[in-house]
Amino acid sequence: MIRVVFLAQLREQLGAAELDVPVGQIKTLADLKTYLLLQNSSWSGALSNPKLLSAVNHAYVKGDHVLADGDEVAFFPPVTGG
Repeated sequence: MIRVVFLAQLREQLGAAELDVPVGQIKTLADLKTYLLLQNSSWSGALSNPKLLSAVNHAYVKGDHVLADGDEVAFFPPVTGG
């Protein structure tokens, strides 16, 4: 299983804080995003945002990152500070 966590305002937009996804055919972060969009098409706007950040096991990653059983994937909007 892959644990998926939605953080900050993304959590409110999607109406979900976290979920578990079976590894199955999911090989990369891009595959996971595709899987999530197929499960809930209303998430398209939030998950397709080109500025959306992703981390696997607390490390920033890009879409071609290879996932493994037991990984935790976090999606979150860009963070700004001042």
